[in-house]
Amino acid sequence: MPLAGAELIQTPVQLYRYLLRCTRLLPSSAMQQHYRHAIRQGYNSHTDEDDPERIQMIIHRAIADADWVLHKYLKKS
Repeated sequence: MPLAGAELIQTPVQLYRYLLRCTRLLPSSAMQQHYRHAIRQGYNSHTDEDDPERIQMIIHRAIADADWVLHKYLKKS
């Protein structure tokens, strides 16, 4: 289950902030730093995206991926 507020995300900036908040839940600072870097790279690579359907698809996929990553690492600890 995604973090609270995931269903309210409508814009890329909201997604970016949500994903950065998710990294705070990861167990080690190295993991947090790795995923923060990956989030920034992904955000920068899609800054020119202007198709609303594509943006919503990216948002939904990113939330699902973040949920998977969090469950993967939090299940182990």
